Parts: sequence; structure tokens; C-alpha cells
Amino acid sequence: METPSRTPGPQRPDSGVIARRALAVLESQLRGIDGLRALCSRPELATAVAWLTDCRGRVLVSGVGKSGIVASKIAASMRSTGTPSIYLHPVDAMHGDVGLIGPEDLGLFLSKSGESRELLELVPALQRLGVPIVSIVTRSDSSLASHSDLVLDVGRVEEAGPIPEIPTTSTTVFQALGDILTLLVVWERGLTPEQFSFLHPGGVLGRLTARRVADAMHAGDSVPKVSCEASLQDALVEMIDKRLGMTTVVDPDGRLVGILTDGDIRRILHRHGSIEGLKVADVMTGSPKTIHGDQFLAGAVHQMETNPGGPITSLVVVDAEGRLEGVIHLHDCLRLGAHSPEEMA
Repeated sequence: METPSRTPGPQRPDSGVIARRALAVLESQLRGIDGLRALCSRPELATAVAWLTDCRGRVLVSGVGKSGIVASKIAASMRSTGTPSIYLHPVDAMHGDVGLIGPEDLGLFLSKSGESRELLELVPALQRLGVPIVSIVTRSDSSLASHSDLVLDVGRVEEAGPIPEIPTTSTTVFQALGDILTLLVVWERGLTPEQFSFLHPGGVLGRLTARRVADAMHAGDSVPKVSCEASLQDALVEMIDKRLGMTTVVDPDGRLVGILTDGDIRRILHRHGSIEGLKVADVMTGSPKTIHGDQFLAGAVHQMETNPGGPITSLVVVDAEGRLEGVIHLHDCLRLGAHSPEEMA
């Protein structure tokens, strides 16, 4: 029988050539990242971190092409670590999405050349709203840099491979700098592992979805409470004993009439130098923030985090008639969400 012929397959590349080329790409990437060392010591980086940390709105991260993909990842990393951030596509922004931008936002633009037409066209819109722009570029003499409020110049970057027009090392450098900025802000804000877990729907928030306030609140004898006529010294003892950093204030029928926190005590001591002779009614805060026990824990956390006067750490749980039922503390929510229901059982 005649043996059938076989069509030869493509010739396999030489393994030595592959190794040399792979190492050349890697060396190019390493040189690019190593070039960030100089920027790490410059005051512009510290300023950028301060602006990101103090941003009261959202960080608008934008870029075109491969830089845009990196910008999207940076925005996602910032969101996941507690910095409100979105990827702002420059073309979509100029066709209506500019309406998303507010005066308290901060722009973070990525461009290797600093001459991206789409980004440059977006600059006036941010300037009209008074939104500062931080640009990440490889050329401080570029058009984008000249129109930015702060420039993070990573220096000239040599792309890896045989075609310098293919973004490789530059996107690696931009990504590394994005990670640096994200983590420096994490350090500045003191983000804890529990808080990080809460920011992820598959973590704490997902576990809190079906849990109610009554499942986690302090109730019964563990709830700090005093009367309006109690002395501040008695209130302080109650706060220390119950270890929630506050005490509720109730009337003879058990209805909530106020709240007193350890911060209130510190302010009183600073103002008067002593708490002797003062009663709770003299210094308590009336109409404290409350919630009902049948509401979801996720809603309680949202209410504490978005309190109009600034974030708070506890809510008083009351019934429909305003009678005290318990206290829910933010840390209890975070601890509950950090463990599975089986672990909490």
C-alpha cells in the first residue's frame, strides 16, 4: 500500500531567536518603568496625590486608543479603592457626555504624544467648568501639557519591538503610574481591608443585600442610653461602658430625643475645660439620624456614608413611634459583610 504524503507544516521559529526577542521586549518595559524613579521624587507627584485625595467630585480619567484602555483600568482601580472615578471617553464627552462633568471633578488625561486631538478638544469644556486637569505625558513641551494645571512627565519612552508606532512600553509605564497614584491615595486615606471588601458587590455589599438592620444592631442592655437630666459625667460612663462612642438620650417613655457622641464631649472639654455641672440636655444633639430595624443593612451603610453633613459611624434604630430599639454601627456592618453567613452563625 502506498503511504500518503503529508503536507509539511510551517517551520517552527528558532527558540534562541524567540528568547532574545522576548528578553528585548522585557528589557524595554523594565527600562520604561525604571524611568519613573525620577518622577517619584518630584513634587508634582505629591501634588497629584493631594488633588486626588481631596477631590470632592469624581476623577475623570481619559485617553485615546491604547491609552484610553489604560485610562479605563485606572478608573476602575480607583473606584474599587474608594475614589469615585469614571472613564470619560473623549469623543463621547464631546457628543453629550460632557454633561456628566461637575465643577468639583478632577481630570486625569493620558497621552504619550500630548497631541491627541480628541483630548485637546475636551480641554476647553473642563476649563469652562473650572475643572483642573492633571496630564500624564512623555513630553512636557506638548500641547496637552501646556494646557494642563499639573503635568506628570514620565520622560521619553522607547517602545519595544520592531515597529515603534505600536504602543507597548508607554502603556506599561502609564499603567504603572496609575497604580502608583491609586495606592498612594489608598495610603493617604487609610483604607482598611474591611473597607476595601465593602466596596465590592461580591464581598461585603453582596452579603449585606438580604440582611436587615435588626440582624446586626446592638439591642437590649448593650444599647447606651441616658435621660435628658443625666449629668455629662454619667453619660460619659455610659459611653465608656457600652463602647460605641456615643449614647442615646431618651425621654421617660423610651422615645429618642437626642444623641451625645465622644466628639461632643471633646468639644465641650475644649470649650469649657470641664464637664462638671453640665447636664446632657445642655449639650446633646437633637433629631439624630435614625433608621428602622426592618431596613436593609446596605441602605444603613449608604445612609452613614452619604450623610449630608459628612460621614457618620452609627444610626439609632427606632420603631414607628420613635421609641429606641437599638444602635447600628458602621464597623458592625463591615464585620458582618466580611464573613459569610455560615461563618457568622
